[in-house]
Amino acid sequence: MKIDLENHELLKFRLRMAGSSMAEIARHLGINQSSVTVVSQGYRRSHRVQAEIARQLGTTPQELFPERYATEEDVTKHN
Repeated sequence: MKIDLENHELLKFRLRMAGSSMAEIARHLGINQSSVTVVSQGYRRSHRVQAEIARQLGTTPQELFPERYATEEDVTKHN
């Protein structure tokens, strides 16, 4: 698992610019803010949290966290 604090800070900035926050995502999902933070930082994974961050930013989890998703090329290499 790759820890990426720089991406976490960028996500926080992008969320602020979009009028949201890690706390807002946590409230929306009914979880602790720290749960959103550890997923954003890369310490834990949660498709639900990643999907909500992406939804708030109008993008996909794959765009925000590319290292967490296998590409078609990666799948082809392993077959």
